[in-house]
Amino acid sequence: MAVEWDRVGQPGFDRLVEALVHRVYDATARVEAVNGRGGDDGIDIKVTHGSRVRIFQLKYYLDGFPTTAHKGRRKSIRQSFTRALQHQPWEWILVVPCTLTTAEREFVTSLAAGQTVRVEVWDRAKLDGLLATHADLEASFTRDQLFEAAKVYGQERALLMDGVRDVSARVTALGHQADGLDDHWTVDFARQGKTVVHTLRAKHPRAHEVSPVEITLTGNGPLTPDLAQAVRRSLGFGLPEEVVLPRGAVESLTVSGPEWLSGEHRDVEVRWQPTDKVPLAETAVEVAFFDGEHVTACYPGTLAHVGRGSVGRSVRVDLAGGSLELMVPAASGASASLRFTFSLEKLEPAAGLRLLRIYERIAAGGAFEVRASAGVIGGGELPPRPQAARQEAAQLRSYIEDLEAVQRHCEQYFPIPDELTPADRIALRMARLLIQGHCVASPFMTRARFTLNGQDSPTLRSLLSGEPHAVRGSIAAFALTLAGRHLELGPVHFYHPHVTAETEDGRRALAALEAGRGEGCEVTVRPVGGECFRHLLHDAAPGSGWTPVPLELPGFTEPR
Repeated sequence: MAVEWDRVGQPGFDRLVEALVHRVYDATARVEAVNGRGGDDGIDIKVTHGSRVRIFQLKYYLDGFPTTAHKGRRKSIRQSFTRALQHQPWEWILVVPCTLTTAEREFVTSLAAGQTVRVEVWDRAKLDGLLATHADLEASFTRDQLFEAAKVYGQERALLMDGVRDVSARVTALGHQADGLDDHWTVDFARQGKTVVHTLRAKHPRAHEVSPVEITLTGNGPLTPDLAQAVRRSLGFGLPEEVVLPRGAVESLTVSGPEWLSGEHRDVEVRWQPTDKVPLAETAVEVAFFDGEHVTACYPGTLAHVGRGSVGRSVRVDLAGGSLELMVPAASGASASLRFTFSLEKLEPAAGLRLLRIYERIAAGGAFEVRASAGVIGGGELPPRPQAARQEAAQLRSYIEDLEAVQRHCEQYFPIPDELTPADRIALRMARLLIQGHCVASPFMTRARFTLNGQDSPTLRSLLSGEPHAVRGSIAAFALTLAGRHLELGPVHFYHPHVTAETEDGRRALAALEAGRGEGCEVTVRPVGGECFRHLLHDAAPGSGWTPVPLELPGFTEPR
C-alpha cells in the first residue's frame, strides 16, 4: 500500500522524509535534523560526508508551486535556498510530496545559475521509488491508514497495533494451527532476519514408529573429515550431539512422510539436534580395563546416554571433568571404538590424575568394559595409540603428580595452573624430590655468599687462598611461588664437596684476617666445574651421601 501523501500532513511528511534520508545516507555520512522541522536557517536536514555537505529543504506543497497560484511559494523556496548558501553546501535538495511540472522543475534548477552548488529535487516519484526500496519504512508509515480499515473488519491484531503483545499472540495462534497439521508431528518455527527456521518435533516418543519420516540428503561433494566424523557419530551410532551441514555441503534435502511435510528442498542448511534425554533405568556404572582375565583398573562414572543409529549403538559415560563415548558397530566382528575427551580446567591435581590415568589406559590399548550392576553395557578391544601421544600424557601426569605431592605437603590445595614456566617446572620437580627425602642439585643456586664472623682457621685460609673445600649451610625457609601462591617446604640444607672462593673476595678477606678485622667480610664461593649446590630438607637424612638424584625432566639439562 503506497503512502497517501495528501493525508499524512506536514509532521508526518517531515518524519517520513527524515527517516528516508537516514536510511539512504547513515552508512556513509552523518545525518542530522537542524533547527527542528521547518527551520528558519535554510536547513531542515543536513548530511555531512567529509568536507561535503548536503542540505535538504522540505516543503509540504501538495499541488506544487505554479506561477499563477501560490505565488508566495516560489519566493519561500528562493529564500530558503539563499539562506542555505551561507553554509556553502555541495548539494541542495528540495523535497516535495507532489509531481512537478516542467516549469516548476526548471524554476528549481535555475536557482543554481552562477553558483557552485548542485541543485536536485526529490518529488513524489523519487519518494515513492525510495520507499519501494525500503519497504519496511513504507509499511510502518502506512499502518495508520490500514488501521482505520482494519477496525471495520475487526483485524486490529493483524496489523500488530498492540506491538509485541500482538506478535506473541499471533505466533502462538499460528503454532496452534501448525500443531493441528498432524497427530504425530508438529513444526516449531522461528524467524532469523529473512530466514525462517523450521524444526520438526515429535508429539510423542513413538511418533517415528507410527508415522515414519525419512530424510534423504544429497551432498554437494565430500564432507570435511571433521564433519563426516560428526555425521557418523550422530546418525551412525546415535550419539547425542548437534550436527550442522552448511548450505554449501547440501545439494538437496528430500523429506518423505506425511503429505504436508513431504517435498524436496534446495539451498538449505541442515541442522539436527539430540532429542530430550530419555530417563535411564540405571546410571551408576564403572569402566573396567583388563589384561587377559585380570582387571587392571576400574573407574566409577555416570551413564549419560544409550543410543542406536544406522551403523551401530553408542554408550556415553560422564566422569568428573571428562566424557567417554563408546561406539559399537552392529556388524559382527567389527571393532568397537572409544572416544575420551576431558579437560583439566578448574580441577585439583587428584581429580586431574584420575582422568590422565584413564587416558593412559585407553592409549595403551587392550580390553575394556562399561558395566552396571545388571551386567555389561558395552565393551571392546582397543588398539594402542602412537607412542608420542602416550609419552605426552605421561609427561603431563608427571607434572600433576609433582604438583599433588607439593600441595599435600604444604596443605595448600588449588586447581591445576593453565601454564607453567620452565623455571617453575624445574622448581616443582625439585620440591617433590626434596619432600620425598632426596638430595637434589639446584640449577638456581650456583654460588653462595658468606659473612665471616672474625674467627680464623687453617681451613678457612686454605679456602680463601683458592683451594677447593666442602661447604655446608642452611636456608631457613625454602619456598617456591606457583599460580600466585607461596608454597613453603621448610628449612633446607645446602652442600657441595668442592667449592672455591672468588679470587678478589679471597684476597680481601685474607688481608682483613691478617689485620684482625675479618668479622663482617663477605665472601662468594662457587662449586668447581660449573656445578650447583645440592639441597636436602632439614629433617631428611643424607643416606645417599649427598649424591643428587636426577630431575628426569624431558627437554631440560640435568644440573650437576
